[in-house]
Amino acid sequence: MIESIFTKIIKGEIPCHKVYEDDKTLAFMDIHPVAEGHVLVVSKTQAEFVWDLTDEDYAALMATVQKVGRRLREVIDKPYVGEVVVGTDVPHAHVHVVPFTESHELKRTLETATAETDHVALAAIAEKLRFS
Repeated sequence: MIESIFTKIIKGEIPCHKVYEDDKTLAFMDIHPVAEGHVLVVSKTQAEFVWDLTDEDYAALMATVQKVGRRLREVIDKPYVGEVVVGTDVPHAHVHVVPFTESHELKRTLETATAETDHVALAAIAEKLRFS
């Protein structure tokens, strides 16, 4: 299996705006966010789909999704936080965690991003969200 871009991020070969990391997962800002605070949570085990993960790795991924979702609710001024498993954009198990006000905002996660990445804004949000 060819290394995914997420595996390269996990290895530190590609930089990211990290929010959280443990021995099984990594959470970082999506470089094409659909909303302020859009975070990707990835398994450190490269598997194409979340369903391909071992039970242990799946549980670790979802525990981190929950942790990040709770943190987003504390920090970002949005009433809801949703999670989306797409599985087609990068062949590496991951979950989008997105704060939103109305459901149509969450559906934008499925759209193709075209905007230029604002790394300054992402770094500022990552700093607010980062777990100590």
